[in-house]
Amino acid sequence: MDLARLVGEISVEIRRQVGLLIERTGYVTHLIVGNDSSIEIPHLDRYRVAHSRLRGLRLFHTHLKEHPLNQEDLMDLVLNRFDSITAACVGSDGIPKFFFSAFINPDPDAKEPWILSPKQYPGQLKYGYSEQVEALESEFTKKTSILKESQKENRAFLVGVYDVRKMKRSPDHSMAELKELCRTAGIHVVDTYIQKRDPDPKTVVGKGKLQEIILTSVHKDIEHLIFDLELTPSQAKKISDASDLKIIDRTQLILDIFSKNAKSRDGKLQVELAQLKYLKNRLSELDDNMSRLTGGIGGRGPGETKLEIGNRRVEEKITRLENELKDLKRRRELNRKSRTRNEIPIVGIVGYTNAGKSTLLNALTNSTVIAEDKLFATLDPTTRRIRFPEEREIIISDTVGFIHDLPPDLSQAFKATLEELGDADLLLHVVDSTNANYAEQMDAVDTILNSLKLNEIPRMVVFNKADGLDEETHASFEKNGSLLVSAVTRDGLPNLLGLIEEEIWKTKEQKPALVATPSE
Repeated sequence: MDLARLVGEISVEIRRQVGLLIERTGYVTHLIVGNDSSIEIPHLDRYRVAHSRLRGLRLFHTHLKEHPLNQEDLMDLVLNRFDSITAACVGSDGIPKFFFSAFINPDPDAKEPWILSPKQYPGQLKYGYSEQVEALESEFTKKTSILKESQKENRAFLVGVYDVRKMKRSPDHSMAELKELCRTAGIHVVDTYIQKRDPDPKTVVGKGKLQEIILTSVHKDIEHLIFDLELTPSQAKKISDASDLKIIDRTQLILDIFSKNAKSRDGKLQVELAQLKYLKNRLSELDDNMSRLTGGIGGRGPGETKLEIGNRRVEEKITRLENELKDLKRRRELNRKSRTRNEIPIVGIVGYTNAGKSTLLNALTNSTVIAEDKLFATLDPTTRRIRFPEEREIIISDTVGFIHDLPPDLSQAFKATLEELGDADLLLHVVDSTNANYAEQMDAVDTILNSLKLNEIPRMVVFNKADGLDEETHASFEKNGSLLVSAVTRDGLPNLLGLIEEEIWKTKEQKPALVATPSE
């Protein structure tokens, strides 16, 4: 009480709020002087804190007016994971009249992330603070241990801001796809938020709503804040400055999945190039100090900032990768010319990601291409041969899956992967018939194919995953004359092969028996 009175007298004398950060031992680590209505908490990097523990510091500060803890006070409590926060409302003589206190709520499902204590007068203050904090921290540990081991890390809050006037699909469908991308990347989605409006140019969702999302994220031990759009560099920086969460946008998430799934040298180079182009405009200058000499011919010497050095090095690497990809492209062109001379027809498999393209390729050719129930499981183009009667054969090629609003850098990076389709005699557009949004996905694929100027190539739509349809939906597809197949059960594949043969050679021969040979 003596310390509270001393701080109160100083606060009244200078007409500013005064705060103290106090360790559990009673040692005062920081003295904070604010203005007449608030204080600003300094960076506390040296006081590390685990998700299951509190920081080991409590905040005590004065209020010059008889106001309870405000939103800013409570945000400081939660974001800094303080043991507690207490505001002493002081009179004109500096003596505390009463106290308002709050603790973090250990229940992650609670409506509010804090617990407010009743107003207390000086004579009502009790001992036993240490025991109270230890009990609270024990509750945090229990709640954390309840989480599944797989959910302790990579927990994410998804944020979608949609201008419905410009969208070709519903916000719910877009958010569902973002969840699938997270599942593919090994991220556990804890919570989501959808806003239907033009994105705020600074914080995407607006300052107030961003604070609410950050509070919820910290309270639920969430590590990632993932936005269902491509953030501008200024937006990413503004949001990062407001929290310690890892800020990820849709493009970064897709790039991460691509990076994990690319196996060939070509694919790895394309992903790295896309990552560098994405990074290029997002380099931030870490400090304004003069850099050391870069050395070598061409170095600008003293005065070159870290940002300039970083940009130059990124540019150099982009140029090197582009040259390597050009060499690989020339080799692919030679291989395609060889196939053209042999007059072997080419069938390209295209479709939305996770439509079952690789599974269909495996079923048609008795192959073992990687096929998983994840988005972008296949990034590298795969070719196999199918031999028909009369010594006729075709080359069938699987390609990377398409997705709505593929960022320009990504679509440009994988243009080389899709260039194989330009020589195709027939495109098999594989559609996931079990997906409720299959029509939207078909439109997205058509848009991408048209942008690649592949709309002149004959196209056959194949509705896959027929084994997952109920009887009514199955009958509806058949009534519309749709080509239904199941790559898993192989139902409808003989009919599909017959239609492929008929389309390519324009004959009506008996449906062929399947013989597969190793890939080229």
